[in-house]
Amino acid sequence: MIYLDYNASAPLKPGAKEVLLKIVEEAGNPSSPHKAGRQLRSYIDETRKLFSSFTGAKKVVFTSGGTEANGLVLKAFATGPLLVSEVEHDCVLKHAEGAHKIPVTSEGVVNLGALEKILDSFEAPGLLSIMCVNNETGVIQPVKEAAQLAHAKGWKIHTDACQAVGAMPLTFEALGVDIMTLSSHKCGGPIGVGAVLFREDAHLQPVILGGGQEFGMRSGTQSAALIAAFGKAFKDAVEIRTTETKRLHQLQQELESCLSEAIVYGKNVSRASHVSCLGMPGVPADLQLMAFDLAGIAVSAGSACSSGKMKDSHVLQAMDLPEEEVKCAIRVSMGWKTKTEDIQKFVETWKHIYSQQSLKEAS
Repeated sequence: MIYLDYNASAPLKPGAKEVLLKIVEEAGNPSSPHKAGRQLRSYIDETRKLFSSFTGAKKVVFTSGGTEANGLVLKAFATGPLLVSEVEHDCVLKHAEGAHKIPVTSEGVVNLGALEKILDSFEAPGLLSIMCVNNETGVIQPVKEAAQLAHAKGWKIHTDACQAVGAMPLTFEALGVDIMTLSSHKCGGPIGVGAVLFREDAHLQPVILGGGQEFGMRSGTQSAALIAAFGKAFKDAVEIRTTETKRLHQLQQELESCLSEAIVYGKNVSRASHVSCLGMPGVPADLQLMAFDLAGIAVSAGSACSSGKMKDSHVLQAMDLPEEEVKCAIRVSMGWKTKTEDIQKFVETWKHIYSQQSLKEAS
């Protein structure tokens, strides 16, 4: 299988796997006062320090993943005004039902002019949530500029940075945000752990109650093995970011330059180097996915976090694309295992699928 669905979940990196297997065999509960518990707690504390040192966070709260992390943030601000972009991940949109939506351009970039007018229309400040990198198109959002507009009006700003680890600088200084959320399995760590990072010390109303772990914001016994492996994957991704983004950019260029018939969404604006959203004119996405799967290639259409259901992309709809284009778009996302041969095979298969469909239409 040629795996080109890293935005859904990246394969576990060797370093993270080594950490995970080492610690998962250690018995104990990190909240216990005995030696075994203290040892597990030390892994969590060290990982918390790691995230703080790399991002400048004053507080780090571990969760079960990006969805819970985003939900914890948005639910905490639910009583005040909420602003989210139209192209946020479903877990943000569904936790912010009733929020005012910020429109995007035809390339999928948050419209800063519209955002400024919307901010001006509110009497009291609230929370603005804008993702760093779109999970479907790879478009990099103007988070820092949005943060400046929001802060000028007294608003707090949160960014879902789950797809941005290793793709761009992720520090509070670079982004200008107040809160950042991350997911382990998007950067080569294990599934089942995420984090909320705060620029300044803060406390959010918990959604999960119990023993008061994670500063009282997320009760439940922590998995030291998952948390430490997440930290290792994050550290590795950050440290090789420059060379890896350059390598993936070359693969992205090769892929897109070889498919002259394809529609590349967001190609005229800044995009992460590991994502290409491609339209195959006249060929529905579900047929493409089946054909690629039969050819031994894993890709996706839209977000892969919707219980396996196929539905039209709200991201492409927000870009005001024709319905026939929305229904014919797939996502190719690459990562640490992707090789030139994988891209060559994908291009060959894409062209074959497209030519077969053209022959059917001609007959």
